Amino acid sequence: MSTPTIDLAVFDMAGTTVDEGLRVYRVLAETTRAHGANPTDADINHWHGSAKQEALRALLTDKRGVAPEPDRLADVVADFRRRLQAAYTEHPPTVLPGVNSALIRLRDAGIKVVLNTGFDHATVQLLLSALGWEDDIAVDGVVCGTDVPHGRPAPFMIFRAMELAGVTDRSRVLVAGDTPRDLEAGVNAGVGYVVGVLSGAGTAQELGSHRHTHLLHSVADIPALVSATPLELTR
Repeated sequence: MSTPTIDLAVFDMAGTTVDEGLRVYRVLAETTRAHGANPTDADINHWHGSAKQEALRALLTDKRGVAPEPDRLADVVADFRRRLQAAYTEHPPTVLPGVNSALIRLRDAGIKVVLNTGFDHATVQLLLSALGWEDDIAVDGVVCGTDVPHGRPAPFMIFRAMELAGVTDRSRVLVAGDTPRDLEAGVNAGVGYVVGVLSGAGTAQELGSHRHTHLLHSVADIPALVSATPLELTR
């Protein structure tokens, strides 16, 4: 790789670096139905890329706008975690093709890699262990939606990733994800690269309708990208 144009790559997990068969969204729907809600597919799709606790709270808020009490929400989150762990035990997640090689190339070039995700730390640890990514072997850190006041599309997870990596120049940060919320968070953070990848939940039409610098097939294409000059955001 020639001299890279970034110091930090911030990658989403499910659908971006990890293939988990979109089970997280099926479990999200299953959990909310088990606790009295009746979400449509559109309701679930709206929360793609979100912090899962925020999604559960919103999906269980009734028509009067009354959100679940904290104790009830905690029980729902715990149930969601149990159901997701069972789903992942039955169908273990895998690393998306080309991602491990891309991570190695980026880190060999001196680029920090931090994952950000709507999962909580307990679920992330399960994923990292299944993928062989624990103990900072493959990445330099993980930021969860529960680590910040608000998840995507707020920029806070990206700022926390920059803090973890010791990076201060937003123009030398790349954010990549498979949902519109990933792109919106990158735009809101003002980073140099806002990359949509077509390996997960979002289609080219859906992601293309949101501001971005690039649309790529996969994270596997990113090492080549960051050897080039970044483009302006499309609108």
